[in-house]
Amino acid sequence: MNYENQRISEANNLTEVTEFFLLGFQVSHSLRILLFSLFLVVYCGTICGNLLIITLVSTSKTLHTPMYFFISQLSISDILVITDIVPNMLHVQMNNGGTITFTGCLIQLYFLGSSEIFECYLLTVMSFDRYVAICNPLRYTSIMTNTCCVILTIICWLPGFSITLFYTITIAKLNFCGLNIIDHLFCDLVPLLELACSETFSVHLQIYVLGIPIVIIPTTIIVVSYTYIIITVLSIPSITGRHKAFSTCSSHLIVVSIFYWTIFSLYIIPQKSQTFSRSKILSLLYTMFTPLINPLIYSLRNKDIRKSVQETLHKSFTCGNCP
Repeated sequence: MNYENQRISEANNLTEVTEFFLLGFQVSHSLRILLFSLFLVVYCGTICGNLLIITLVSTSKTLHTPMYFFISQLSISDILVITDIVPNMLHVQMNNGGTITFTGCLIQLYFLGSSEIFECYLLTVMSFDRYVAICNPLRYTSIMTNTCCVILTIICWLPGFSITLFYTITIAKLNFCGLNIIDHLFCDLVPLLELACSETFSVHLQIYVLGIPIVIIPTTIIVVSYTYIIITVLSIPSITGRHKAFSTCSSHLIVVSIFYWTIFSLYIIPQKSQTFSRSKILSLLYTMFTPLINPLIYSLRNKDIRKSVQETLHKSFTCGNCP
């Protein structure tokens, strides 16, 4: 009976999709092995680098400041993003394509969206932190208290999980039938909606409406914060003082630039102007290489973190030689 029902559905081209086939990069066997190895190295390096940041911030007293607390939260988000995407991507790439269930696809989309929205808000909070530190340094400790930092972090996480849940449920109610091949590395929003048989106008409308609090408002706050920061820095009479003041937020500015450049390039630029290969490469930038670059930027450009690494290694080495 079920077989007959399936035949009838197929005849009407309304076969319900229960899984999707991800193509990944369709390349030669040797290149697939090379890409698999690269993705695995990046994944391991990202996990280790971000865990190191979280451990240092948690254990080193010199890093118990609002800025480093927010950096550790960024590391948690980066671990969540890359763990959500890369394990299945490795399977897809090694096997020249792979399947993912409809439920698994929605779960992957949910956690990816939650992490990216959280990062949008967190980078905004970090810009505000740098604004207070540079433009109002005398009140910094009274404004950016531990309680304030925790509350701001919770406020960043809540929209990420709630907004993404809202449009994920809407996508789950769509009808997917017929073609189930996604020419992508993972279940991303745009290629998934292209396979829907039902009307997706409501989903696109929600995305554009929610784009105002997710993208426009955080971007505006970041631009305004750095405008005041630049004005304040330029008003400092000594060159040394200007360099020291701006160096405290240069790492954050680099991270913001990389993050928003990839997001805007992938989702704001019309999709018709992008090839599938270009879309996949841009997706790799913000799901794999941005989480890898973030701890490198903050560790290589930050004296406090480098000092904490040296102290931790020294303690480990000293304790290792203890009788």
